[in-house]
Formats: sequence, structure tokens, C-alpha cells
Amino acid sequence: QVQLVESGGGLVQAGGSLSLSCAASVRIFSLYAMGWFRQAPGKEREFVAGISRSGESTSYADSVKGRFTSSRDNAKRTVNLQMTSLKPEDTAIYYCAARSAARPTPSGWTGGLVNDYDSWGQGTQVTVSS
Repeated sequence: QVQLVESGGGLVQAGGSLSLSCAASVRIFSLYAMGWFRQAPGKEREFVAGISRSGESTSYADSVKGRFTSSRDNAKRTVNLQMTSLKPEDTAIYYCAARSAARPTPSGWTGGLVNDYDSWGQGTQVTVSS
């Protein structure tokens, strides 16, 4: 089981930017494809971004495409989510997730489903005021 700790959430005005980070407690971080999800009150957890094991491939939900960027630093065992042009509808708890290294994962794979991932962080709150 991978331990994941998110940081960087907070309160920001609409149009502003925030950067989230997720630190993983694993020996070889490059074995793990990573994802970002979010959950707003009363709604289901939804996909935000996925990033392949090497970081060369990324995927995004249509709602954030062009505004959010995911990256990773395998040496530092971190994955990041840079969020710009934030909107009130981006308000949610944001979670990072890791896919088990034991599951078959092609090198360029990025997953968009909750079931694609096996370990989850505790989440960090992002609130965007109008």
C-alpha cells in the first residue's frame, strides 16, 4: 500500500491559481501511474488528471483541460497539479491516487476511473470564491 500525502490546497478567488503537491512513500516512484481526482459535496468523486509512470503522458478531464497541468518528479517522489483560471465549480476536495505497481500498466498509460487506482491520499480542500 502506498502512502500519499497531498498539500497546497486553500482558498482562492475566481481566476486565481493554486498548486497542489502529493508526496509518495515508496521506494521506486516511477513504477506507479498517478492520478488526481476531486469530490464536491453531494457529488461523486470525479477524474481530474492522470499522468503516466514516466510523466511523458498526461490526460485531463474536459472540464479542466487547458487550465490544469499535472507533472511529476520521480526522484523526489512527488506529483503536482498546477491549477490556473480557477472557477467556483472547481471547489472540491482534491485527492491524488496511485495505481498498484503489481497491476499491468503500459508505459504511457493514464487512467481516468476510480477503479484504475489502488491507493489514495487523505485529500486537500480547494475553495474558489466568486
